[in-house]
Amino acid sequence: MVRPPSARSAVPGVGRLGLLEPTAAASLRELGWDNVESIPVLWSLSRAPDADLALSTLMRLREALGSDWAAVDSALRADKSLRGRLFALLGSSSAFGDHLVAEPASWQLLHRAELPTREDVLADLLDAVDAVPEAGPHPSDATSHRDSTGRGRREKSSLFRAGIAGPEAVPLLRRRYRDQLMVLAALDLAATVENEPVLPYQVVGMHLTDLADAALTAALAVAVARVCKDGPVPVRLAVIAMGKSGACELNYVSDVDVVFVAEPADAIATRLAAEMMSVGSLAFFEVDAALRPEGKQGALVRTLESHLAYYKRWARTWEFQALLKNRPMTGDLELGREYRDAVMPMVWTASERPDFVADVQAMRRRVEDLVPADLRERELKLGHGSLRDVEFAVQLLQLVHGRVDESLHVQGTVEALTALATGGYVGRDDAANLTASYEFLRLLEHRLQLQRLKRTHTLPAGDDEEGMRWLARAAHIRPDGRQDAVGVLGSEIRRNAVRVRRLHAKLFYRPLLDAVARMDSDALRLSPDAAVRQLAALGYAAPENALGHLKALTGGVSRKGRIQALLLPTLLEWLGDTPNPDAGLLAYRRVSEGLDDQIWFLRELRDEGAIAQRLMIVLGSSEYLPDLLINAPETIRMYADGPGGSLLLVPQPEDVARGILTAAARYEDPKRAVAAARSLRRHELARVASADLLGMFEVPEVCRALSSVWVAVLEAALSAVIRASEAETGAPAPADFAVIGMGRLGGMELGYGSDADVLFVCDPRPGEDETKAVKWSIGVAEKVQRMLGAPSTDPPLHVDAGLRPEGRNGALVRTLAAYRAYYEQWAQPWEVQALLRAHQIAGDQALGLRFLHVIDKVRYPVGGVSAEAVREIRRIKARVDAERLPRGANPATHTKLGRGGLADVEWTVQLMQLRHAHEVPALHNTSTLETLDVIEDTKLLDAEDVALLRDAWLTATKARNALVLVRGKATDQLPGPGRLLSAVARVAGWRNDGSEFLDNYMRVTRRAKAVVERVFGG
Repeated sequence: MVRPPSARSAVPGVGRLGLLEPTAAASLRELGWDNVESIPVLWSLSRAPDADLALSTLMRLREALGSDWAAVDSALRADKSLRGRLFALLGSSSAFGDHLVAEPASWQLLHRAELPTREDVLADLLDAVDAVPEAGPHPSDATSHRDSTGRGRREKSSLFRAGIAGPEAVPLLRRRYRDQLMVLAALDLAATVENEPVLPYQVVGMHLTDLADAALTAALAVAVARVCKDGPVPVRLAVIAMGKSGACELNYVSDVDVVFVAEPADAIATRLAAEMMSVGSLAFFEVDAALRPEGKQGALVRTLESHLAYYKRWARTWEFQALLKNRPMTGDLELGREYRDAVMPMVWTASERPDFVADVQAMRRRVEDLVPADLRERELKLGHGSLRDVEFAVQLLQLVHGRVDESLHVQGTVEALTALATGGYVGRDDAANLTASYEFLRLLEHRLQLQRLKRTHTLPAGDDEEGMRWLARAAHIRPDGRQDAVGVLGSEIRRNAVRVRRLHAKLFYRPLLDAVARMDSDALRLSPDAAVRQLAALGYAAPENALGHLKALTGGVSRKGRIQALLLPTLLEWLGDTPNPDAGLLAYRRVSEGLDDQIWFLRELRDEGAIAQRLMIVLGSSEYLPDLLINAPETIRMYADGPGGSLLLVPQPEDVARGILTAAARYEDPKRAVAAARSLRRHELARVASADLLGMFEVPEVCRALSSVWVAVLEAALSAVIRASEAETGAPAPADFAVIGMGRLGGMELGYGSDADVLFVCDPRPGEDETKAVKWSIGVAEKVQRMLGAPSTDPPLHVDAGLRPEGRNGALVRTLAAYRAYYEQWAQPWEVQALLRAHQIAGDQALGLRFLHVIDKVRYPVGGVSAEAVREIRRIKARVDAERLPRGANPATHTKLGRGGLADVEWTVQLMQLRHAHEVPALHNTSTLETLDVIEDTKLLDAEDVALLRDAWLTATKARNALVLVRGKATDQLPGPGRLLSAVARVAGWRNDGSEFLDNYMRVTRRAKAVVERVFGG
């Protein structure tokens, strides 16, 4: 369709200029730009980040200016640089467009081709409120000396008094500040439209800081006029810049963090500070004093002495990290310098604090947790590979090495990276690459904030193509011949995020490796002392030993040593975030040396990030797993992810059990059969413990898997011994033989440190002599116990028959008839209770079932257990509580015998079974958890009480398992506050320190104990 001549443009197609039709065409006609003479203007307009936004704002500006528009039109036609500044500004920021429309005469400020000086900005903002230097005891004056940052004159005081201090002061300051910000933004953006100079990131950050300093100086001038109306200021008040303002690297839109120091810190000083914050927050940006001692709960203003007393006694590590960036900003600058000179020595010794590493790691985790999971890839400030990654790493290295190297006493991130590279603490190339990525991410952050002058750090969503296209143009991203601007921007974002994540690890660890292994003849190397300091700050309690491990791992010139050197920066970073990086590094060295002839090991770590990270978490968290992994290395391959998730979750307990039985059945020699079974058990223990420690299993799944593998090994050993006996005698076995699981084995609820409680039962076959059959059965049982209990590098396999009739004084094996006679005539209440968890697990199934039928009459008596038996059970429990708890144990945190622990819950459940199982067949169950479900379903207890008992049992079992995983041996006592408790807490699924885990454990068990006392105690 051809448009009528009146609608045609005399210039190239509007669509080719990036403008929408036909609205844009009509606007261009109205502006008088639809002709050949206007082509240069139109081409400039087309290069604006959002040409339609720029054009629509120009139309609004034309209307606001009226007859004065002609001057704008003339200037734009004549001045290409002005076009670049104005069109880039209007195409990047609707907020500045609104400002220009509201204050149309401000367009003339954009004629300025250079940034105003710091003095010009200060004079302009003070002029907005007719401020003059303050006279009196604290006058504003200056000398010609440079200040501590080398920027500007060394002023003694920057105190002024505003002539305009009423409500009208705020809009006057806001307008003047917005004008100054607009000039900076226009110069910063101009290169996106015309061939104008690019403002370096540091120049932009420094000028924004100058603006903030001037703004708060003007706000303080208004505060002086309001608070001290009748005379000169009687106090000294210093305003200390913190955070990005302190480091002279402010964003366009950012909170400005401040701290106040006053002499004296009286009501007048407090009113001055509060008034300054109020004016500043209303006129410019949010002024935040939350970094002061005690945060928002602390006094707004303190004396220097009060500040120092707090930092010496109460301050936490993160507060010293924040003080890295402190800088006298305005007010009494001499007092501000006294503050900085007094606190900085404490900053440079913060890394020697005993809780330094734990505090730094906890703070890092808290920062990461602030970002929702679905935004982490879009967050420029706090996400993965973000600005905070760079800043955090740089500040940590400054704290570690700054106490012995004054060259690191700088505030800005880029300056600090340069100083670290110059001092040899990071590689020069790494520092340069990290600086480039940091500046790129800060550029994107600035552009996002300019759009609406809102504080944001979040990239547009991946499917927001329009938003990404605008951002690409605003950031001066151009097509590269293969991708359009949006594609190039996406690639750059991903590339820089990956580079930051990679260099974040290298920043800490590559210099350490260069210190022990010469990888590059030109590489800078940390001194041994610096390497030890750095390892100590990264969480290594014995840094000298850690250096030895690194030397051993990267020693020589072999290919494996080179691969280790490439892997270790990332591996060490992951290890540094585990509870025990020293033990983890030693374990990694042992695993590496144990697998020295396995070519797949390092290849898997290099190519499968999930394997490497999970292995480091396991090695740095557990003393139970390293030996298992050394002897069952194939388990490490299962740390990878498959199509359905982690490969650790693929094997099912029944399949593992079947594999154990099949493998053992291949051997006639029972020793070899048991060895095969133990080998597969080792793999299964490593798999289950790894999945558990990595948070992939819940408690019931762990118990089921551990019980299943125990049963399979016991069955395999019993079958092998019986087969060998029959082969040796050349005759069938004289008796059927069954193993009855008791305790946690019978309930299929074993933990890592549990023994296998069993009863052995036999039944002579027809025609066989009973004495001979029993003797043979005892020999089989003893051999099974001996073979499974033989010393090994694996966790022990102790088969305990101590719950048999007459205990350890009774026969190891009895016939079914002998068991029947004993239980019918002699069974004690505690033996009846123990039988509640009896279950057939190995050997002859039919015999096992016959045994269960025999004992059912005993453990589920008609009419329920007698009152006398209940009293006896309660008496025994009281004796257990009084006598069995180990000396020195804490009854509140002993997982088995402590208050509300496993014994309390299990005895309560078993008493309810004894009382009600005769009328509730579903209570014929050996599992504590399943029995609790029945108790709840049948309303024998309130659902709330059952929930408390269940929670306590799961919590205590989880804690008990975590204790074994961490310490490598069976134990029931939770440790007190400290590193060990923190490790147990992490393995039990608590990311924060151990105190929260311990508080939760004691709260859960205390509530369960109340139920136990009411139900079990009658």
